[in-house]
Amino acid sequence: MRLVAEFTTEPFDVEGTPPAHATEALRAAQEAGLECDFGPLGTLVRGEEDQLLPALPGVLQAAFAGGANQVTLQVRRDA
Repeated sequence: MRLVAEFTTEPFDVEGTPPAHATEALRAAQEAGLECDFGPLGTLVRGEEDQLLPALPGVLQAAFAGGANQVTLQVRRDA
């Protein structure tokens, strides 16, 4: 089953260069081989269940290591 996860890292900083917590989370998702769509307010990732679910802890760890004080995560089946 294909899944979609969307995560938002905070604090928000939509002006200028994306913050490290957002780019590090993106990097972790890319390194896990997920399809990624990076946006100014959040990142959308897609992949098979057995690929996406095990990658999420690394994405969260990267965000917090990059300075996030909160990460909001939603996961759903890909339509």
